[in-house]
Amino acid sequence: MKQTFSRVIVKGGVLSPAELKQILELGESAGLDTISLGSRQDILFIKDDDSLKIDAQEKFQFVSPEEIGSENIVSSYASADIFPNTPWLTGDRYLYILENFRQQPHLKINITDPKQRLVPLFTGHLNFIASAHEDYWYLYVRLPDWEENQMYPALIYSWDIAKVATAIEDILQEEPETAEVLFELVNDAVDSNNRTVDKPLEVPFYPFPYYEGINRVGDDRYWLGLYWRNNKYYIDFLKVLCDLCADSKIGKISITPWKSIIIKGIPENSKIEWERLLGRYGINVRHSMLELNWHLPVNNKAALKLKEYLVENFDKRDISTYGLTFGITDYTRKAYYFTSIIIEKNQPPVGLDGVKIRDTYNLLYAKNFDPNTQQYIVHVQEVDKAELPRLLIELSKMYFEQLGKKPVESKKSISPKETIKTEAYQCTDCLTVYDPKYGDESQHIEAMTTFEDLPEDYHCSLCEAPKSNFVKRVFEKEVD
Repeated sequence: MKQTFSRVIVKGGVLSPAELKQILELGESAGLDTISLGSRQDILFIKDDDSLKIDAQEKFQFVSPEEIGSENIVSSYASADIFPNTPWLTGDRYLYILENFRQQPHLKINITDPKQRLVPLFTGHLNFIASAHEDYWYLYVRLPDWEENQMYPALIYSWDIAKVATAIEDILQEEPETAEVLFELVNDAVDSNNRTVDKPLEVPFYPFPYYEGINRVGDDRYWLGLYWRNNKYYIDFLKVLCDLCADSKIGKISITPWKSIIIKGIPENSKIEWERLLGRYGINVRHSMLELNWHLPVNNKAALKLKEYLVENFDKRDISTYGLTFGITDYTRKAYYFTSIIIEKNQPPVGLDGVKIRDTYNLLYAKNFDPNTQQYIVHVQEVDKAELPRLLIELSKMYFEQLGKKPVESKKSISPKETIKTEAYQCTDCLTVYDPKYGDESQHIEAMTTFEDLPEDYHCSLCEAPKSNFVKRVFEKEVD
């Protein structure tokens, strides 16, 4: 069946509830019941025939699949204020920077915080990454015909990001081959408030976060993460959600590259309204991390089917993949990977038309299992689908064995350390730990309160799962 779809550009993956509602109404007028989300934080209108007709307004930019040269800006605004972040980089700072982009870029642009793991740092042509200096950014460049990222030899001022990006697009016809040449050309073209790069970019490793459900942040605020495993978000539900955002005085809605939605700043006094909304529409916000840490090509039913097969196998074997991310791709797609482990489908043999050939796959993993190293190592090649679960579990075990150790390139000697084992209780939904040694300040639970002595209405301080969702775990810690 022929499908038609269009992308709606959502600058930085952030828009107001009113803007989202207008987009949803355009989808309804085009005969859609659902929308989907794209890998670069955009919105997709998909129809199972060729009758998609959009009454587009000037306010929104719709891009057809065949259109080349119009890309969305990716930002880590979605993670600001709820996940680890560079202290000066607040949500408002992203919005000011995005507002400076007056024209639609032709290059892929990423504007990200290196201390978060929700949004990839290096999947753009121009990758602006926050530095420790307030309002200054590293720039890693990988132009369309470049083989790898190169660091721009200056830090870029926040209010110059749009200007520098536009200048780079304007001088592409001169075919610069290095970041140094690009730097000279940009300096000739625009005045900018650069700063010297005084130290290399450091990207600390954090496990991939759990981004679903209603979660507390601060004393009186919550954030909500929404995820549909089939990437089909019902328009009627989202319209009511937009109205509730307005009633709750929430100004922005975020889209993540994992095809999910995050709403920040839910006041405590309206939390019950959000729970009622989710319950009324039967919305599941308790997916396992096994579901959430996958990146799939948009609207690819074969990739979704493969993911479901692998997740089912993991679930049956009670396997943990916390902190890891998985991606599925094939020989037809040239993508910049941003997951820990890649499952790559091979091209079928040529010249065997009409002969049924079983698919084979390659497995690759990022160096140190950190996608931001931008280096991938081949684990196995040409394996059958039935072998994938065992091999992926093997890779997962490799990840946990090296977790917390120094990177493989480090050659410094490591002094022997003593291992101490402690017992604590872990939420099976979001993996938050309750340690009796410390208690839980957020719920006025004193230190040295045993798990058995916790009140029956005790709940997870992050995702608010009930006490019954906690299980006892043994944790090992190395000490000098």
